[in-house]
Amino acid sequence: MHVTRGFTGRPRVHNPGLPPGQYDAGDDWPVLSAEVTPDLAPEDWTFRVDGLVAEARTWDLAQARQLPRSAYEGDIHCVTGWSRFGVRFGGVSLDVFLDAAVPHARATHAVAYSHTGYTSNLPLADLRGGRAWIAFTHDGEPLAAEHGGPARLLVPHLYFWKSAKWIAGLRILDHDEPGFWEQNGYHARGNPWEEQRYSGD
Repeated sequence: MHVTRGFTGRPRVHNPGLPPGQYDAGDDWPVLSAEVTPDLAPEDWTFRVDGLVAEARTWDLAQARQLPRSAYEGDIHCVTGWSRFGVRFGGVSLDVFLDAAVPHARATHAVAYSHTGYTSNLPLADLRGGRAWIAFTHDGEPLAAEHGGPARLLVPHLYFWKSAKWIAGLRILDHDEPGFWEQNGYHARGNPWEEQRYSGD
């Protein structure tokens, strides 16, 4: 797949809250996906943590919603150039799921995988310490299917391609394993403030 470095969008306006190369999208939330939006009914959704864990665990949506809830209020940034400020997501901290499965001491990374087959790779450190969620709602409403509903991964401090839509699980590893976009030229980590858009950035 050819990776185009020439993303275009709205004119860049200086804003100290914007990472380099980003623009404020306001209330717009562009729909960008590597795959067609699936017809995934809430009753068919599950989330699993497996791999290098003491006990592989799986939750359906009802079970996941019974876990202690928490919220994220802040900003999100897409590698294509847009940022949104003051967004509100509700869900469950990923710490809750990881604590239940208990990653092994040698575990360092995870591959997030979707019900569609999409994958993204992340260091475990970026998923721990209240930095990531399984999100069910946006602005108090159920998460729309085109934005990953009934549930998506939310890792807001990294570019948004890391926040896998239609999340199905995390495979815990002792090494980094590139996901879909990482295999096609994108950066392994994706820190917006360091403009880690592409391999080599």
